[in-house]
Amino acid sequence: MREFCRIAPDVQLGREVNIYAFVNLYGCTIGDRSRIGAFVEIQKNARIGQNVKISSHTFICEGVTIEDDVFVGHNVSFINDKYPRATNDHGQPQSEADWHVVPTQVRRGASIGSGATILCGITIGENAVIGAGSVVTRDVPSGVTVAGTPARLMRKAAAL
Repeated sequence: MREFCRIAPDVQLGREVNIYAFVNLYGCTIGDRSRIGAFVEIQKNARIGQNVKISSHTFICEGVTIEDDVFVGHNVSFINDKYPRATNDHGQPQSEADWHVVPTQVRRGASIGSGATILCGITIGENAVIGAGSVVTRDVPSGVTVAGTPARLMRKAAAL
């Protein structure tokens, strides 16, 4: 199905990566055995680990790092700018020189439910679960479940 995808020559694809139709990838890295659903865009300087599943209609912007074994549901959006604007202080269209990327980290084994929005500058901890439709505005500790708008703690990690 790669004839219906736009994969730029600067994309680094691992082994056995599955990419479905209508995907736009440029300047990103995708690890071994990851799966990229239909209608997904992954921008430059985004890093996707191994064994990651990214479901359809998801947007992963510059500055996002997703570690191994992460699940990303349908229609998840990441954000990399705390104060987005169309124009700069002089009224001209903003360029890359007018703002800086605020990075976001998704640690190993996390799961992000469909329709979630992940604001920039946060870390989602290992094996954390983000409920569907949540808006994540601050760090999520490892192993917990959060949900809502803004996302709040629903369940703490089980004791080992």
